[in-house]
Amino acid sequence: MEHKKEFLEIIKAHEGIIYKVTKVYACSQEDAQDLYQEIVYQLWKSLASFRNESKISTWIYRIALNTCITNLNKAKRKAGTVPVYEELLQKTDIPDHYKEEQIEVLYAAIKKLNSIEKGIILLYLEGNNYDEIAIITGFTTTNIGTRLGRIKQKLKNQIIK
Repeated sequence: MEHKKEFLEIIKAHEGIIYKVTKVYACSQEDAQDLYQEIVYQLWKSLASFRNESKISTWIYRIALNTCITNLNKAKRKAGTVPVYEELLQKTDIPDHYKEEQIEVLYAAIKKLNSIEKGIILLYLEGNNYDEIAIITGFTTTNIGTRLGRIKQKLKNQIIK
């Protein structure tokens, strides 16, 4: 029972991470809900293996991203293709319509990236430094820097079109 309470506290404290990851990887609201549940399930299964060698948020990101990538791979095998253009999920209430449009354009461009690129840019936008992103993804810090430069250029090119 103690583990259940601890787990629920962890999820409540870090559910923003899970929502952001599902927003980037899901094609619809229903997919986002399913993905959220799958991530929480995977976190529950992995809770006993968490060794406190990293921050809890780093661990959550790693499991969330791996779960999303695994689900994408399963969907590719099932359907043969993954949709490139998806409708954006529900808008957040931002009074500044220009800012809201910018966020929509950015998320639409991010959704066109491959699964690894989505994860890296999401972690970067969350304020993680290169070292933290490297720990979460398993790439080297130098590789993260190179990839982020390329991802930023891709996003810039997509948005300018």
